[in-house]
Amino acid sequence: MPRFGAGEITTGLSLSHKPYMNGVKRCENGAVKNGMPPEEKIQYGGLYKRPFNEAFEETPMIVAVLTYMGYGILTLFGYLRDFLRAWKIEKCHIATERVEQKEFVPLYQDFEDFYTRNLYMRIRDNWNRPVCSVPGERIDILERFTDDYNWTFKFTGRVIKGVINMGSYNYLGFAQSTGSCADASAQALSQYGVGVCSTRQEIGNMDKHEELESLVAKFLGVEAAMTYGMGFATNSMNIPALVGKGCLILSDELNHASLVLGARLSGATIRIFKHNKMQSLEKLLRDAIVQGPQTHRPWKKILILVEGIYSMEGSIVRLPEVIALKKKYKAYLYLDEAHSIGAMGPNGRGVVDYFGLNPRDVDIMMGTFTKSFGSAGGYIGGSKVLIDYLRTHSHSAAYATSMSPPLAQQIISSMKCIMGEDGSSIGRKRIEQLAENTRYFRRRLTEMGFIIYGNSDSPVVPLMLYMPAKIGAFGREMLKRNIGVVVVGFPATPIIESRARFCVSAAHTRDMLDMALREISEVGDLLQLKYSRHHFVPLLDRPFDETTYEETED
Repeated sequence: MPRFGAGEITTGLSLSHKPYMNGVKRCENGAVKNGMPPEEKIQYGGLYKRPFNEAFEETPMIVAVLTYMGYGILTLFGYLRDFLRAWKIEKCHIATERVEQKEFVPLYQDFEDFYTRNLYMRIRDNWNRPVCSVPGERIDILERFTDDYNWTFKFTGRVIKGVINMGSYNYLGFAQSTGSCADASAQALSQYGVGVCSTRQEIGNMDKHEELESLVAKFLGVEAAMTYGMGFATNSMNIPALVGKGCLILSDELNHASLVLGARLSGATIRIFKHNKMQSLEKLLRDAIVQGPQTHRPWKKILILVEGIYSMEGSIVRLPEVIALKKKYKAYLYLDEAHSIGAMGPNGRGVVDYFGLNPRDVDIMMGTFTKSFGSAGGYIGGSKVLIDYLRTHSHSAAYATSMSPPLAQQIISSMKCIMGEDGSSIGRKRIEQLAENTRYFRRRLTEMGFIIYGNSDSPVVPLMLYMPAKIGAFGREMLKRNIGVVVVGFPATPIIESRARFCVSAAHTRDMLDMALREISEVGDLLQLKYSRHHFVPLLDRPFDETTYEETED
């Protein structure tokens, strides 16, 4: 059996990081300017081949104050209700611990238990709504009600038909039960069945898996790729195979939970840089190389973890700058394209395609098939050396059951459609339609006066709600108007940044978007959500020409 420990030289990521003079290189005339002579400067603005419009509007002061007050009042009433329960005055005792569990050690921490009982339960009806149709541009939802303060739900027997789905990650509209992709998956189901019942290393390596991996590598423009049955595990189980003790991980503060878990499981030292702030990342890189791990030896590896599209912020990674820094400081780059693959770039090949960069400048390319491809699972793409190593040392490859063949066929069919290998232009038209729908939807919401976060080209569109009472109210009011949305609050977001998150799809028609926008505007007026004063705070707080990058010599 292979040893599933921290990555050593055999990972194909074997470069050590030796300190050099204070992290800078001297010019021939003795002057030092950000590590390069003046004539070798590459200006920051020159790294981008297209406009990069990303800004976040400040939270109005009065809104921030009222939001804190709202949480404070909810907390006070929560403690009051707990006190009344203890004295058996409060009639609702469902929130209390069951008699059979009185002698058990508490499963949750005190505050988590308190938050669940007194805050989350007030708006729990906004989540886990049972969908009983294909999760496409419109969905059917089973109607339900509660008679015990959202602790349990009962079905009315009625189905809410034709709800416009503004919450699913169905970016290219491949979540379908009819069409060429569905037909191919049905044929694969007939030929292979549903489950594989084995791991890839044993007897679960199917010809569909080999075909899929070859196609993914071709699609990404890399030497090789490996696929996995679960997107979350693609991150959490592969990062520990690449880095370990004596390595350094530099992680964006808003990275997904799967990246955070993988980093923690690896045993590597973790340092966090501010979201999309290149000054913060460069400072950590410089300090890491100059100081080392305080063992008088250099770091074995430095790995930068970033996402293509950040799923709560709607922001896009500043990839040209990250690559420039990675080359300058000889670090490695792990790019999670879960939301961006298929949804970004003129060819649907993610943020690398969006910025017109060379995919081989990204050491580890990760993505999922659960969004743009309408299937399940994830992939890792990179050099053949890297993929061969992961085939042996990845926990997901060694212990997890192989991907279901019908799911693999769905990915193959949708990916060929995106690439145009099915002989049609459907894929390209969907990519163009998604980009058009995204810009239209974002522009209209901004014009209405809502505060919208993220990049102008991101199909993830957060609309800021702020106050805790408005989280539940917005979700309920939108469902009354046949619009399905996702609402998010603390602790998934900062306490004053509760939001509704819309996901735009190529399957949305202009009429659907207009209908959704009308209802959003009406609910926005009803709940007084149009906070915008158009005072934007740029993601970067410095001029474009203040930072320079270069690739140093060994």
